[in-house]
Amino acid sequence: MATNRGVEYMGPGKVEVHSIDFPKLALGDRKCEHGVILKIASTNICGSDQHMVRGRTTAPKGLVLGHEITGEVIEAGRDVEFISKGDLCSVPFNIACGRCRNCKEGRTGICLNVNPSRPGAAYGYVDMGGWVGGQAEYVMVPYADFNLLKFPDRDKARAKLRDLTMLSDIFPTGFHGAVTAGVSPGSVVYVAGAGPVGLACAAACQLLGAAVVIVGDMIPERLAQARSFGCEAIDLRQDTSLGEQIAQIVGVPEVDSAVDCVGFEARGHGRDAGTEQPATVLNALMTVTRAGGALGIPGLYVTDDPGAAEASAKTGTLGLRIGLGWAKSHTFATGQCPVMKYNRQLMMAILHDKVQIAKAVNVEVISLDDAPRGYRDFDRGAAKKFVIDPHGMLKAA
Repeated sequence: MATNRGVEYMGPGKVEVHSIDFPKLALGDRKCEHGVILKIASTNICGSDQHMVRGRTTAPKGLVLGHEITGEVIEAGRDVEFISKGDLCSVPFNIACGRCRNCKEGRTGICLNVNPSRPGAAYGYVDMGGWVGGQAEYVMVPYADFNLLKFPDRDKARAKLRDLTMLSDIFPTGFHGAVTAGVSPGSVVYVAGAGPVGLACAAACQLLGAAVVIVGDMIPERLAQARSFGCEAIDLRQDTSLGEQIAQIVGVPEVDSAVDCVGFEARGHGRDAGTEQPATVLNALMTVTRAGGALGIPGLYVTDDPGAAEASAKTGTLGLRIGLGWAKSHTFATGQCPVMKYNRQLMMAILHDKVQIAKAVNVEVISLDDAPRGYRDFDRGAAKKFVIDPHGMLKAA
């Protein structure tokens, strides 16, 4: 009998690798003929996973984690026409039916049919439809013809799997943040956060032709990683204001575009660096973004945060200076990245050596059994993107 193992959330600060059910082509009691079963080639630990593991969501104990998935098709349902057994594919983290109004408009992050609770679904994530996560050996993917991005050259893809594994989430998410912030050739951009998404966003800004990419964070190792591929870096622990530090780099205390890659666990800047202040990043971005500029907000914000320091933040209510944003005619873009809007183009950029995203985010490959250590190191601020290799496919490549 086929076996499977996966990484399960077992309570705040605790993940464990357990035996889990082998996936079936089924949705409850109904056969899922439009789905496939994947043998996981790579699956990544995401900052969004870390929010759950820290106990900052209502995630239930026993949830199989993981929404960043790349895999090989080992079984396909009867209705799958264009994906075949043996295909190596990237899986967008947002699950989409391809049939609803939002999917047909390209807004696959808010599909109307895959989550009974709200628009939008994801693998292995709280309140996102109950789908089993992909930090495992095998996983089921529904609506395969629509969702999966097949790599055109299997051998070439295997050789670049460390880069291609970023297509399931953080590279498109960072790119989406840059695009929605209006990054274009010659732009001066500020990226808040030098975690994996922030670093991916910085690389995306460079790909889009930005003249100057400035990355802010409080962890020296992450700032050094940003500098390693040509970004300017700002240490937000300093008492000097963000605007003044930007002026030291570009001559004026403002930028054309800004991207929030931090989200709801933001901390204060300068003297307040040790305290949680969930609106800090958004208010800072409004302060330093020029009049008429735009803010991309791919950083995660939640409706329920039981671990919030402020009572209002427990329901996602933040103290925003919206009047400042209004006065400066800022444009704001929020929500899940519609991965399929970007993943094919970014795949081509990777395959044709236009970007080295694995190097930018400092990939470290680990085994499935080493996942708990990966979560611990990531939570401590490691300047790395942990990629799980359940079957040794990355090691072999």
